[in-house]
Amino acid sequence: MQIHTLDKAQLINEVQLGSQLNHAVETGRRSDFALMLAMLSPDYLEKTPTEIPPAEGKTEEELREYFELARPQPLTSTEHCYERAASQADAFHRGGLRSSQFLHELQPAALTFPPQGTKGMPEELYHNLSGHERRRLPPAEEAKLKVSPQDLYLSLIHAKRFAEMHHAA
Repeated sequence: MQIHTLDKAQLINEVQLGSQLNHAVETGRRSDFALMLAMLSPDYLEKTPTEIPPAEGKTEEELREYFELARPQPLTSTEHCYERAASQADAFHRGGLRSSQFLHELQPAALTFPPQGTKGMPEELYHNLSGHERRRLPPAEEAKLKVSPQDLYLSLIHAKRFAEMHHAA
């Protein structure tokens, strides 16, 4: 019975102690101070929030649309990033650094261009594999199944006929 009453007497917040904690510090009563701190709950989930959560704001997309900002610079390359990078290089050769920077601000290219055709592995690692090990790697793209309901129906009929022939023999 005493265990349950002690659990209920546990303090959640130092505000519940009032000024007793301050008086214990001022008068040098270490034992009282240690007792009061020990009675505080160590669980941070029980603490009452003292900060007001921020109000629901606008999303990044809405803010970009409101301020008429371009889309952010992509982190990895896409199909269009190679064309953009080539046009920026061409702008650098034709008009200098300023035109290349201007074109980059209008249409930013990706920050990284990972190697293609290495099945998601670093280039050094992929080229260090033997031909046998490369063949055992899973395909980069899963092959799409070319099936139709008619082909399925025909294959089911063939399977049924083979099963009937096998049981008859």
